[in-house]
Amino acid sequence: MHWTRWTALALLALLLAGCSSGPVRRVSEPSARIQQLTVRADGSWSTELRIENFSSIPMRFENVDLTVKVADAETGRLRAQPNLTIGPESADVITVTVMPDAAGKFAAADALASGGSLAYSLSGRIDATPDEGKQRSFDLDRNGVLSPAPGLPGVLR
Repeated sequence: MHWTRWTALALLALLLAGCSSGPVRRVSEPSARIQQLTVRADGSWSTELRIENFSSIPMRFENVDLTVKVADAETGRLRAQPNLTIGPESADVITVTVMPDAAGKFAAADALASGGSLAYSLSGRIDATPDEGKQRSFDLDRNGVLSPAPGLPGVLR
């Protein structure tokens, strides 16, 4: 009799668990970082910007507007409208060109010539729309460091 009561309770618990509403739909703040920076012959930078979706649902990234700072000074802006859908807890890369100011050009050239690192920060906004939701703006403030890529002239990773 005692065994039957526990079996019935276990079956009832399984039945109730089966009636749940499914996976939790969590929207988390996305992030972005420079994955690679290539200094071009004209002095502009081709940046591979890695956008990370930490949400449990797909997000459509529609607008990126980020200020790049090097040595605590604003160097340029990364602006793009990628219209890119990134799956849950995934990332993707977009390429954005920026024309840095003279201080940014000098800092990148110094890092490449010396084999040192280039510390940077990104701040600004990313607009994204959760799957079946309304567009939201997310503030971003992130620091990173890039180093010369061996065998790739003009490339920092």
